[in-house]
Amino acid sequence: MSIAPLETQSVSSETKTNPSWVCIVWNDPINLMNYVTYVFMTYFKYSKEKAETLMLQVHNEGKSAVSAGSREEMERDVNAMHSYGLWATLQKS
Repeated sequence: MSIAPLETQSVSSETKTNPSWVCIVWNDPINLMNYVTYVFMTYFKYSKEKAETLMLQVHNEGKSAVSAGSREEMERDVNAMHSYGLWATLQKS
């Protein structure tokens, strides 16, 4: 019985400093604007002003990239938005 060698992956410094994925929140006909603002303030710890700016972008433009980071981080954020009842997806930036 043989054991396959362990593969290692090196992560470039560009990958660490330049997030390549974004969490996008989409407009929906269900959630109120003040609730969306509350979610952004609660989960992302954004200031009220930043949360309202992002909420208005969602409302007026139909979507907003609300966070950026690694794929794993954005999957976590998308799942969190779903748990709050918001429509969200992740996308490579």
